[in-house]
Amino acid sequence: MTTDGSARTSDLAERLAAVQRRIDAAATKAGRTGDLPTLIVVTKFHPADDIRRLAALGVRDVGENRDQEASAKAAELAELKLNWHFVGQLQSKKAKSVARYAHAIHSIDRPGLVDGLQRAIAVEQEGTGRGALRCFIQVSLDDDAGAHRGGAAPNNVPMLADRIAGAAGLDLAGVMAVAPLGGNPEAAFEKLAAISASLVASHPAAIGISAGMSQDLEAAIRFGATHLRIGSDILGSRPAVG
Repeated sequence: MTTDGSARTSDLAERLAAVQRRIDAAATKAGRTGDLPTLIVVTKFHPADDIRRLAALGVRDVGENRDQEASAKAAELAELKLNWHFVGQLQSKKAKSVARYAHAIHSIDRPGLVDGLQRAIAVEQEGTGRGALRCFIQVSLDDDAGAHRGGAAPNNVPMLADRIAGAAGLDLAGVMAVAPLGGNPEAAFEKLAAISASLVASHPAAIGISAGMSQDLEAAIRFGATHLRIGSDILGSRPAVG
């Protein structure tokens, strides 16, 4: 079953407006009027046509978590001049590909990935003159190591920050985290805010906090999120594959 394009645009507009109202209300409650976080619409598994519709509705920042899908969409939609955010776990061997299209990467969790991205960005900058890649350190907030939602241990953040800050072509943006499954998101994001404050003490420009998804954006805003990664509440359920 296909969806009429105008009906889909209307649906996306309503969903986007509803999320923006939630963001506005949460920011007001947190005393952040005029200090709204950047909304990144995570478009994984959804077609490029949906991204075109979102762009027409004013969306400039989109997120993807698989390089194969992200690189194809970025190439197809190059004329839209969107900011592409890579938000998934990244293999070092994919650094060269991501460097071609990404405005930011939100999932740096190990020194080897920093080194791979530095090499890849150097090649891209020489060939295309692209700007620096904004880099968020993904921090694990899981107390149970077996839960593993990705990310570096908090005590490794200073080392990774220094590595990124010292790498040509990379711009240390801040930290990113996913609230632990089944846990209290407010407690998790309060912990992330403390990690961010410690980072900013040594790297004053690294004020970014990438946190909050559809189910917990209010808690993320309360604790200082500068970037929200929202997918299902805007795009709906993933389309059937097959």
